[in-house]
Amino acid sequence: MRVRQIALVAEQLKPARAQFFKLLGLSDDFADTGVAEFGLENSVMSVGDTFLEIVAPTQPGTTAGRLLERRGGDGGYMVLLQVDELAPFQEHIHALQVRKVWEVDMPETKAFHIHPRDIGGAIVSLDQMTPPESWRWAGPNWEERKAANVGHINSVTIQAADPAAMAARWSEVLRVPVVGDHLQLNKSRVVFVPAVDDRGDGVSAMGFADCDLSALRLAAEELGLEWQDNCVFMGGVQLQFSDGALG
Repeated sequence: MRVRQIALVAEQLKPARAQFFKLLGLSDDFADTGVAEFGLENSVMSVGDTFLEIVAPTQPGTTAGRLLERRGGDGGYMVLLQVDELAPFQEHIHALQVRKVWEVDMPETKAFHIHPRDIGGAIVSLDQMTPPESWRWAGPNWEERKAANVGHINSVTIQAADPAAMAARWSEVLRVPVVGDHLQLNKSRVVFVPAVDDRGDGVSAMGFADCDLSALRLAAEELGLEWQDNCVFMGGVQLQFSDGALG
């Protein structure tokens, strides 16, 4: 299991997209017209062989719109985890009486979304791709659109009123043991921390490995962002950068 994509929600797509393009060193992305089913528009950005998505509501009454209202603005939305085989998780969550909010079954892509109330912190998607190195949600030729300033996404942080309880629930649903304050996955981790603001439970940070810190710092300064300890706050989350791989 691996963190393969993180989705953020923004009130307006265009300015959020422009900021991330500038900071991460991007020149192109993929707009998935399929998200119109959920009343959304989006931008999917290639970060190595992982992906950052920004979604924005295009109509009232969407799940994303309600999240914007509940958490007081832009922030985390979804965590997409790639698995080798989806079938065992189908059986497992059925036994736990965990609900799905969406599902797809195609020859090259099998996936379902877990109801956020049944796991906590975010909508979680479990995705099986054939072949494993592919990623349908990034569109064709995503390998040609990689960010210049960052290597790949290697972590996502969830803040919670009770981080230990949420970590235990994710561990139970995903069948991955808790190690300290996180779930250690392939090339990535999901970290659980106490909520330190009034935004409630949700994605509060994401980490990037193999970064060009000089280029990132320059871009951050040009965007008027405060750079501290190789981190910036943008899009309603803390973005954490490292010039090495995940330890």
